[in-house]
Amino acid sequence: MKILNGSTQLEQLLSSPKTVHQLSVPSLVERALMNQEGELTDTGALSVQTGKYTGRSPKDKFIVDEPSVRNTIDWGPVNQPISQNTFKALYEKVLYYLQQKEVRYASNGFVGADPNYQLPITYINEFAWHHLFARQLFIREGQSTKTNQEPFTIVSAPTFKADPAVDGTNSEAFVMISFEERVVLIGGTEYAGEMKKSMFSVMNYLMPDENVLPMHCSANTNENGETALFFGLSGTGKTTLSASNHRSLIGDDEHGWTETGIFNIEGGCYAKCINLSQEQEPQIWNAISFGSVLENVAVEEGKANYDDSSLTENTRAAYPIEAIPNALKPSVAGSPTAIVFLTADAFGVLPPISKLTKEQAMYHFLSGYTSKLAGTERGITQPEATFSTCFGAPFLPRKPETYAAMLGEKIEANDVDVFLVNTGWTGGSYGTGSRMKLRYTRAMVEAALQGELNQAETETDPIFDLHMPTRCPGVPDELMNPRNAWADKDAYDQTAKSLANQFADNFSRFSSAKESIQQAGPTRTN
Repeated sequence: MKILNGSTQLEQLLSSPKTVHQLSVPSLVERALMNQEGELTDTGALSVQTGKYTGRSPKDKFIVDEPSVRNTIDWGPVNQPISQNTFKALYEKVLYYLQQKEVRYASNGFVGADPNYQLPITYINEFAWHHLFARQLFIREGQSTKTNQEPFTIVSAPTFKADPAVDGTNSEAFVMISFEERVVLIGGTEYAGEMKKSMFSVMNYLMPDENVLPMHCSANTNENGETALFFGLSGTGKTTLSASNHRSLIGDDEHGWTETGIFNIEGGCYAKCINLSQEQEPQIWNAISFGSVLENVAVEEGKANYDDSSLTENTRAAYPIEAIPNALKPSVAGSPTAIVFLTADAFGVLPPISKLTKEQAMYHFLSGYTSKLAGTERGITQPEATFSTCFGAPFLPRKPETYAAMLGEKIEANDVDVFLVNTGWTGGSYGTGSRMKLRYTRAMVEAALQGELNQAETETDPIFDLHMPTRCPGVPDELMNPRNAWADKDAYDQTAKSLANQFADNFSRFSSAKESIQQAGPTRTN
């Protein structure tokens, strides 16, 4: 049988009686159970497993090399090019594959809570649980002020396995973005997070042209409209720290910053839940109810065991933002008064909190240092030091300087306080020290957001040149300076100097940055 071109196939797929549209949450849960895609837990959440792909597969992500984007994409290991012909051939294969299925699931939604910047999307899934995931993570209703805007379409066929020799991929899995076709094509992997992050990559490319800064961050606000942003990679605490009983949640992972304020790109939350506890994170715990999706969480007799990492460290819970009682709806707020950069320092040498100058803020934003935690990506079994530009390098199609310049302008225009917070190790490196207690981190963040640290006495770290408050309510004084928490001071000095050298090595990539920014970080030591 002749395979039709992609646009014709897509129209046929969407109009086919085998494609069911806009199913409700109960219907999708029912279908998933009927298809034996997962099981219900005692809270009503749908528990699923994603097979061998328990995290993103960055080596299998591509952007189609098209004339309209060719000169603005930061091509390289993150944004791998693939030809238009290769993409179109695979796209047509996947659509034909889905046409042979007994049922497919399709819905319309949006990304971007601000109507002025809202992008309509259509998502088509092979699995009912994938469709449930997408329904909970994307915005379900919208009123975009843009007219005649063609939607982006996500096509997900996890059981379609690519043949690298024939299809031009690196493995059986593939995630491809075509800006001209306005298509995200996913196959060979059952990890649902690929859908979410692909649309984030799309928005990261589109929004700067509208003078909007896309950000990999969580956000919340208080009753006075004072907004805070939390930047950080997976596992650094964005979701946990932004879910506060005293502040309204705007969103947990992806936002845009306009000239007038910020907006959530998503309609749900995708929380890491390894070692989740009701005592430490009650809002997330209580959000996992009927309609939520638990990814790769061990379940014993219907009860989730969040301490079990036998499937992966990257266990996840997906739920709509309304599941958080004090979530802000619509998810739009004013420009931030405070920014927090979160890092999980596996070496245990960065201060638990420090106040940054504007130049230091730009330095650490471009550096994006953290530890890559086990399970976030395939093949990562132990934490590794990593520098992820703008705390979101895997999702940035443009050059990092584009995003950094926009952030610097907005910090200056809005006179924003910026803090660096280490949610990682203290008293030693990973394996020797211990993870910073969440209650201490919460106390420091709360003090920072309330302005209590602006006038606090500080001391300067001689290696990283960071301004460390000497005291913070609710935190032992000896923890405020990381060197004091180490029993072996010489070991601390050696480890800190080693990390400082890694900072310097990494920042050498940004030789075009202003000298004041280059000098704002640690200097190389012998």
